[in-house]
Amino acid sequence: MEIKSKCKVFDGYLFRISHMSIETKTKMIFAIYLPGDFNTANFQPIQGASLLPSIIYLSGLTCTDENVCQKSGIFRALSEFKIAFIAPDTSPRGAGVAGEDDSWDFGTGAGFYLDAMLSPWSTNYRMYSYIWKEMNDFLSDQFPCLDPNRRSIMGHSMGGYGALTIALTKPSLYKSVSAFAPICHPTAAAWGIKAFTGFLGEENKSEWVKSDPTEMIASLKAEDIPYDDILIDVGTSDPFMDQLLPQDFEKAAASIEQKITLRYQDGYDHSYYFISSFVEDHIRFHYTRLMA
Repeated sequence: MEIKSKCKVFDGYLFRISHMSIETKTKMIFAIYLPGDFNTANFQPIQGASLLPSIIYLSGLTCTDENVCQKSGIFRALSEFKIAFIAPDTSPRGAGVAGEDDSWDFGTGAGFYLDAMLSPWSTNYRMYSYIWKEMNDFLSDQFPCLDPNRRSIMGHSMGGYGALTIALTKPSLYKSVSAFAPICHPTAAAWGIKAFTGFLGEENKSEWVKSDPTEMIASLKAEDIPYDDILIDVGTSDPFMDQLLPQDFEKAAASIEQKITLRYQDGYDHSYYFISSFVEDHIRFHYTRLMA
């Protein structure tokens, strides 16, 4: 593990960390914000200090760990509520896979939080396992100031899709889930169809369904509802509404009586101006459940 940078933010520190990933077989960079009292040399909690709850934030197409850190204004609320924050990258970088830099919505910066099944992508593009397994294990091993039993997940756009998918498939790992403008029904949207075709294969439609939040939640039984609520914000002026399809997810959730708080925010678009306007609501939403 290499600390690439460290800066003071409110009562905590924001670090950029580089490490060699087992899943992607490349160096990966993530950001981590740690508020409150801990040893900045070894990330041990100061004697008497409580372990920190944390939120994993998954970013959208073309983003790195830096977008949310620089644009969302999230740190004031994180500092106030003493919640750690982890922002992974959106794909492997420099994997050397032919075609990975050819388009903005597939490959580099667009790993879609899937474990690719098709060669040559399957060797490195394993973002699903990187997030839910390797990242959780790495945080537990390297950051003893974090409470491994109090973790939530959220995301934006492609990252909102990733947050919903991972939260629904691994509910024992996360106390809550929320999303800004998530791709809710990727098997019915162009971005999702492109990613699923390239990473999973045109012939593997059964795997598509297993990676689609709308299809996944529709397949659950009422007694298996994993969360007391799922918070989703979408701007009414989002130019990508035909890619997001939140109404499909809302309908599927209603069929099993899974509560969804879907808020259409009047006049807002898909940008970080939108996210920064409501990010404190999301932190409060997670804080309530992390502290329950």
